[in-house]
Amino acid sequence: MKTVFAALFGLLLSVMPALAQDTADESESGLAVPRMVSLRSNLINARSGPGARYPIEWVYMQKGAPVEIIAEFELWRKIKDWQGSESWVHKSMLSGKRMVKVTTPGENNLYEKPDYQSQVIARVEDEVVGEVKHCAADNSFCLIRFASIEGWIPKNNIFGVYDTENLD
Repeated sequence: MKTVFAALFGLLLSVMPALAQDTADESESGLAVPRMVSLRSNLINARSGPGARYPIEWVYMQKGAPVEIIAEFELWRKIKDWQGSESWVHKSMLSGKRMVKVTTPGENNLYEKPDYQSQVIARVEDEVVGEVKHCAADNSFCLIRFASIEGWIPKNNIFGVYDTENLD
Protein backbone atom coordinates (compact mmCIF):
# COMPACT_ATOMS: atom_id res chain seq x y z
CA MET A 1 0.00 0.00 0.00
CA LYS A 2 2.83 2.40 0.88
CA THR A 3 4.52 1.60 -2.43
CA VAL A 4 1.36 2.42 -4.40
CA PHE A 5 0.91 5.69 -2.48
CA ALA A 6 4.56 6.66 -3.01
CA ALA A 7 4.27 5.89 -6.74
CA LEU A 8 1.09 7.97 -7.09
CA PHE A 9 2.62 10.85 -5.11
CA GLY A 10 5.75 10.74 -7.29
CA LEU A 11 3.60 10.79 -10.43
CA LEU A 12 1.67 13.78 -9.11
CA LEU A 13 4.91 15.66 -8.39
CA SER A 14 6.18 15.01 -11.90
CA VAL A 15 2.93 16.20 -13.56
CA MET A 16 2.36 19.41 -11.54
CA PRO A 17 4.86 21.62 -13.44
CA ALA A 18 3.31 20.52 -16.74
CA LEU A 19 -0.16 21.35 -15.45
CA ALA A 20 1.07 24.78 -14.34
CA GLN A 21 2.67 25.37 -17.74
CA ASP A 22 -0.62 24.57 -19.49
CA THR A 23 -2.36 27.34 -17.52
CA ALA A 24 0.18 29.99 -18.52
CA ASP A 25 -2.35 31.90 -20.63
CA GLU A 26 -5.01 31.66 -17.91
CA SER A 27 -3.77 33.76 -15.02
CA GLU A 28 -4.90 32.55 -11.61
CA SER A 29 -4.25 36.01 -10.17
CA GLY A 30 -6.35 37.74 -12.82
CA LEU A 31 -3.27 39.68 -14.01
CA ALA A 32 -1.69 39.42 -17.43
CA VAL A 33 0.77 36.63 -18.14
CA PRO A 34 3.47 37.25 -19.16
CA ARG A 35 4.24 40.38 -17.12
CA MET A 36 7.28 42.05 -15.61
CA VAL A 37 7.79 42.31 -11.83
CA SER A 38 10.81 42.63 -9.53
CA LEU A 39 12.39 40.62 -6.72
CA ARG A 40 11.22 41.73 -3.27
CA SER A 41 14.22 40.49 -1.27
CA ASN A 42 17.99 39.97 -1.36
CA LEU A 43 17.56 36.23 -0.75
CA ILE A 44 15.02 34.33 -2.86
CA ASN A 45 14.99 30.58 -3.40
CA ALA A 46 14.34 29.60 -7.01
CA ARG A 47 12.83 26.12 -7.23
CA SER A 48 12.44 23.54 -9.97
CA GLY A 49 8.66 23.35 -9.48
CA PRO A 50 5.70 25.17 -7.91
CA GLY A 51 6.04 24.23 -4.25
CA ALA A 52 8.36 24.14 -1.24
CA ARG A 53 8.88 20.40 -1.75
CA TYR A 54 10.74 21.01 -5.02
CA PRO A 55 14.52 21.38 -4.82
CA ILE A 56 16.14 24.80 -4.82
CA GLU A 57 17.94 25.30 -8.15
CA TRP A 58 19.65 28.55 -7.16
CA VAL A 59 19.22 31.64 -4.97
CA TYR A 60 18.61 35.17 -6.27
CA MET A 61 20.57 37.72 -4.28
CA GLN A 62 19.74 41.09 -5.88
CA LYS A 63 16.70 42.88 -4.48
CA GLY A 64 14.81 44.80 -7.15
CA ALA A 65 16.10 42.78 -10.09
CA PRO A 66 13.43 42.49 -12.79
CA VAL A 67 11.95 39.12 -13.76
CA GLU A 68 9.16 38.09 -16.08
CA ILE A 69 6.25 36.00 -14.79
CA ILE A 70 5.55 33.42 -17.49
CA ALA A 71 3.14 31.10 -15.61
CA GLU A 72 1.16 30.86 -12.39
CA PHE A 73 0.15 27.91 -10.23
CA GLU A 74 -1.71 28.62 -6.99
CA LEU A 75 0.71 30.72 -4.86
CA TRP A 76 3.70 30.07 -7.12
CA ARG A 77 5.00 32.03 -10.08
CA LYS A 78 7.23 30.69 -12.84
CA ILE A 79 9.71 33.41 -13.68
CA LYS A 80 12.27 34.06 -16.37
CA ASP A 81 15.26 36.24 -15.50
CA TRP A 82 17.47 38.52 -17.61
CA GLN A 83 19.63 35.54 -18.60
CA GLY A 84 16.68 33.44 -19.75
CA SER A 85 16.75 31.04 -16.78
CA GLU A 86 13.35 29.80 -15.63
CA SER A 87 12.35 28.76 -12.12
CA TRP A 88 9.50 28.92 -9.60
CA VAL A 89 9.23 31.34 -6.66
CA HIS A 90 6.52 32.04 -4.12
CA LYS A 91 4.40 35.06 -5.07
CA SER A 92 5.26 36.81 -1.77
CA MET A 93 8.86 37.11 -3.02
CA LEU A 94 7.81 39.33 -5.94
CA SER A 95 6.89 43.01 -6.14
CA GLY A 96 4.88 44.90 -8.74
CA LYS A 97 7.44 47.74 -8.66
CA ARG A 98 8.89 48.17 -12.14
CA MET A 99 12.64 47.90 -12.26
CA VAL A 100 15.20 47.29 -15.00
CA LYS A 101 18.60 45.67 -15.15
CA VAL A 102 21.37 46.92 -17.44
CA THR A 103 22.29 43.99 -19.67
CA THR A 104 24.81 45.43 -22.12
CA PRO A 105 28.36 44.56 -20.93
CA GLY A 106 30.64 47.34 -19.71
CA GLU A 107 29.76 50.98 -19.14
CA ASN A 108 26.45 52.24 -20.54
CA ASN A 109 25.68 55.90 -21.16
CA LEU A 110 22.86 57.60 -19.26
CA TYR A 111 21.62 60.59 -21.26
CA GLU A 112 20.09 63.91 -20.17
CA LYS A 113 17.35 63.54 -22.83
CA PRO A 114 15.97 60.59 -24.83
CA ASP A 115 18.43 61.24 -27.64
CA TYR A 116 21.90 59.87 -28.44
CA GLN A 117 23.01 63.44 -29.26
CA SER A 118 22.15 64.78 -25.79
CA GLN A 119 24.67 65.14 -22.98
CA VAL A 120 25.89 61.99 -21.21
CA ILE A 121 25.23 62.63 -17.50
CA ALA A 122 26.53 59.33 -16.09
CA ARG A 123 27.68 55.84 -16.97
CA VAL A 124 26.22 52.71 -15.45
CA GLU A 125 27.80 49.28 -15.36
CA ASP A 126 26.12 46.12 -16.58
CA GLU A 127 23.90 44.28 -14.07
CA VAL A 128 23.04 47.51 -12.20
CA VAL A 129 19.35 47.73 -11.22
CA GLY A 130 17.30 50.91 -11.58
CA GLU A 131 13.69 52.05 -11.12
CA VAL A 132 11.54 52.83 -14.17
CA LYS A 133 10.26 56.43 -14.13
CA HIS A 134 8.95 56.68 -17.70
CA CYS A 135 9.00 54.48 -20.76
CA ALA A 136 6.97 55.00 -23.92
CA ALA A 137 6.23 52.44 -26.62
CA ASP A 138 6.99 55.02 -29.33
CA ASN A 139 10.44 55.85 -27.94
CA SER A 140 13.62 53.78 -27.89
CA PHE A 141 14.69 55.23 -24.50
CA CYS A 142 13.43 54.88 -20.92
CA LEU A 143 13.84 57.32 -18.04
CA ILE A 144 15.44 55.35 -15.20
CA ARG A 145 16.56 56.27 -11.67
CA PHE A 146 19.81 54.62 -10.58
CA ALA A 147 20.31 55.49 -6.88
CA SER A 148 20.33 59.33 -6.90
CA ILE A 149 20.88 59.77 -10.66
CA GLU A 150 18.04 59.90 -13.15
CA GLY A 151 18.54 59.76 -16.90
CA TRP A 152 17.59 58.20 -20.21
CA ILE A 153 18.97 54.86 -21.35
CA PRO A 154 18.27 52.97 -24.59
CA LYS A 155 15.71 50.15 -24.22
CA ASN A 156 18.05 47.72 -25.98
CA ASN A 157 20.51 48.09 -23.06
CA ILE A 158 18.04 46.97 -20.37
CA PHE A 159 15.82 44.07 -19.31
CA GLY A 160 12.52 44.73 -17.55
CA VAL A 161 10.27 46.55 -20.03
CA TYR A 162 8.47 45.39 -23.14
CA ASP A 163 8.94 47.33 -26.38
CA THR A 164 5.20 47.98 -26.66
CA GLU A 165 4.69 49.23 -23.08
CA ASN A 166 3.86 52.71 -21.88
CA LEU A 167 5.00 53.24 -18.27
CA ASP A 168 4.67 56.45 -16.27
